[in-house]
Amino acid sequence: MPIRSYPNIRTLFGALLTGAGILAASPAQAADALRVAYAGSMGVVMDRFIGPAFAKANGVEYQGIGQGAYALARQLQGKLLQADVFISITPGPIDILRSAGMIGAAVPVASTQMVISYSPRSRFVSEFEAAAQGTKPWYEVLQTPGLRFGRTDVATDPQGQNIIFTMLLAQNFYRQPGLADRILGGYQNPRQIFSEASLLSRLEAGQLDASSGYLSAARSHHLPFIQLPDEINLSNPAMAAKWYKTVQFGIKLASGKQVTFNTQPLVFYATVLKDSKRPALAEKFVQFLQSTEGQKMFRDNGYSPPKGGPIE
Repeated sequence: MPIRSYPNIRTLFGALLTGAGILAASPAQAADALRVAYAGSMGVVMDRFIGPAFAKANGVEYQGIGQGAYALARQLQGKLLQADVFISITPGPIDILRSAGMIGAAVPVASTQMVISYSPRSRFVSEFEAAAQGTKPWYEVLQTPGLRFGRTDVATDPQGQNIIFTMLLAQNFYRQPGLADRILGGYQNPRQIFSEASLLSRLEAGQLDASSGYLSAARSHHLPFIQLPDEINLSNPAMAAKWYKTVQFGIKLASGKQVTFNTQPLVFYATVLKDSKRPALAEKFVQFLQSTEGQKMFRDNGYSPPKGGPIE
C-alpha cells in the first residue's frame, strides 16, 4: 500500500476520518440538528424511519435519544440533558415536565398494548407457542423452573411499571392469588431488571427466554409474542376507570422516598421543550408525527392509532 504524505496534522486527521466513514457535521448542519428524546421502546421506528425521513425532507440532522421515559424526563427537568422534542409513553413522564413549566401541550401520536415477548432461541419456545395459540395458560409457562424473564426498572421506566400492573390485573382476572409475586419475585427483583435499550437485544440473543414488552416494539423487532386480553393489556380506555384503576402498588426509591403508582393508558405523547434550540423545527417534527406519512410509519412498525386528547 503506497504511503501518502500530508502537509499537516489537520489534513492527516481529516483523511483518517474520511477513510473511517466519520465526517463531522459542518457548523450549519450542527445548528440545524434536531434532538428528539423518546421512550426507549420506540428505537426502531424513530431512528430507522421517522427521524431519517424528517431529516431528509427538511435538510436537517436528526439526533435520537432513547431511554426509559421517566429517566429522560428527570434528566430534562434537571438540565442534565437538552432536547427539542420529548416523546413519552403514558402521561406520567409528561406530567414531570409540565409541573416544572418546561413544556406546553403534549399531543397523542400513537398507542400500544402490553404483550409477553419471547425468544425464538428459548428452550421453552414450544410452550410459548402453545400459550400464543391459547392452548396453554401463559402465566403457567412463565412460572416454569429455570425460565429467564426480563423487564425494565419500575423506578425509571413506564414499561417496568406496566408489566407489574399487567400481572396484578392478571391475578384478579384469572383468579390466581399471588400470581404477580410468583412470576416477578418482587417488584424490584434485580435478577429480572435490565435497561430498556438492552432488554430486547438480550431477548433476541437468547440470553432471556421471555420479557415484558409493548406490541409495537415486538412487531418492530420481529419478535414472537403472546397477545393478552384487554382486561390486562392496558390498551382499552373504556376499561380504565372501572377495571384498570382497581390495582396500584408502591415502591421505595433509591432516595428513600416512598411512591405509589397507578395505571395509565398506553398512549405515546409528543411535546416541544420550551428550551428547544430549534422551536420551529421541533413543532414541525411533532406535526410530522401526526401526519399521514408519520402515522403510516407508526402503523407499519406495529403501533396503533393515537387515543384520547392532548395533555394541556
